[in-house]
Amino acid sequence: MNSTRLPKDHMPDDYFMRSRSRFLILLISCIVAMFARAVSQANNATTPLSIRATHLLGFEGAPINANGTLSVQDSALQFQKDGKPVVQVKIASVQDIFLGEESKQVGGLPMTLGKTAAPFGGGRVVSLFAHKKYDTLALEYVDANGGFHGAIFQFNKGQGEILRNELVVRGAHVKHSEGESTKQRVEEVPSESK
Repeated sequence: MNSTRLPKDHMPDDYFMRSRSRFLILLISCIVAMFARAVSQANNATTPLSIRATHLLGFEGAPINANGTLSVQDSALQFQKDGKPVVQVKIASVQDIFLGEESKQVGGLPMTLGKTAAPFGGGRVVSLFAHKKYDTLALEYVDANGGFHGAIFQFNKGQGEILRNELVVRGAHVKHSEGESTKQRVEEVPSESK
C-alpha cells in the first residue's frame, strides 16, 4: 500500500511517449478541424442565403414597411413578402452598399408610463434597456432600363454585415472604402456671442 512517487526526472520513458502521442493526436485533430471548416465555408459560398427583413422603401414592386424574406440566390437579390410574388434585382446591377445602425424604443405606452413613474430619475435607467438595435442596409442599383434606384432594408443586429459580405462575394460593386465610416457626422456650429 505504500507507493512512492518518482520525481519527474526519474519517470519512465513510457510516460513521455504517451504524452508525446497525446500531443500529436491533439495537433492532428486541430489541423483536420481547420481543413473541414475551410471546405464547409467554400461550399457555403454557393448556397442561398435567406434573412428575415423589413423593406423600408425603394425596392421596386415591394410594399413600403413590409416584413418578408430577403434572399440571395444564384445571381439575384430577392425580396418576398409572405404570400406575395418575389421581387428581385440582379446582384451585378448593385452599384453600392451602405450599412448603418438604428435603435428603436420598445414597450410602447406601458414602458413610457413605467419610465415616468420610476422615482429619482430611474426612468433613465429603464430607457437603457427599452431600446432594440437594428442593422440597416441601403443599396444603390441600376434597373434593366438603366434607371438608378435605391432601397433600404432593416434587419436584426448583425445580419446586415452578413448580407453585405454575401453580396460582395457574388459580384456587387462597392464604391466607398472599407475604412470610411457610413455613420452620420454632426458638424459643430460655432455659437455667436452677443
